[in-house]
Amino acid sequence: MDAIVPPFAEFFVPVLKALDALGGSASIEEIDDKAAVLMNISDAARAVLVGDGPRSKFDYRCAWARSWLKNAGLTNNSERGVWTLTAEGRASLSLDPEEIVRRVRRADAVLRKAKASVAPERVEAEAEAAEISLRDWREQLLDVLLALNPVAFERLCQRLLREAGFIKVEVTGRSGDGGIDGTGVLRVNLLSFHVLFQCKRWKGSVGAGVVRDFRGAMVGRADKGLIITTGTFTADARREAVRDGAPAIDLIDGDGFAIS
Repeated sequence: MDAIVPPFAEFFVPVLKALDALGGSASIEEIDDKAAVLMNISDAARAVLVGDGPRSKFDYRCAWARSWLKNAGLTNNSERGVWTLTAEGRASLSLDPEEIVRRVRRADAVLRKAKASVAPERVEAEAEAAEISLRDWREQLLDVLLALNPVAFERLCQRLLREAGFIKVEVTGRSGDGGIDGTGVLRVNLLSFHVLFQCKRWKGSVGAGVVRDFRGAMVGRADKGLIITTGTFTADARREAVRDGAPAIDLIDGDGFAIS
């Protein structure tokens, strides 16, 4: 299963089990990581993109699975992107996995039938809209970001950090500086942290090597590090970012960038 992403329906049960294993609530990243472990998905498979990217097939199918499970009343989510396992969802874990899949599919069929009965003349239009929705607004935004030239993208990251509360944000972008694209100061209540950041306008996944190289460049020069990408981070990269005994580095992927 080295680089094979399972069919969409095979994500329903692992997503439910992931939420259960994580205490009944979790962020999208936590769910994706736990589901990948439960499904024995390799990092190579998680890095397979949808078409030309920037989103991976695994993340995309996990997202659709969460949505279908929500429509079936088995999961729910808050405005801040935290997903929870409903009482009905927890009870469903005692069922045969195939029965869970059938239950979710039945709920989707009922939902589609209800929509069709309300406005039959819109069924064809909605089917077309559903196909178009495979490229949701976030992916369209990421396409725009990927089309920016490097300087414009760095300036956009500068603006993003300022909106997030950073001050003294400067874009350096000097070659041979270990991938450091800029600096800033983050104020948290009465404390201030000197932060170095790197901007990567990528379609694919950022690996652990990038995180290690960036950490090496920032050691002794800042309190914290931040890597921003339009793509995704591999599981190894996320583990490297919080590795014990090393300065932690915060990571913002394409999805996080789009909702910031």
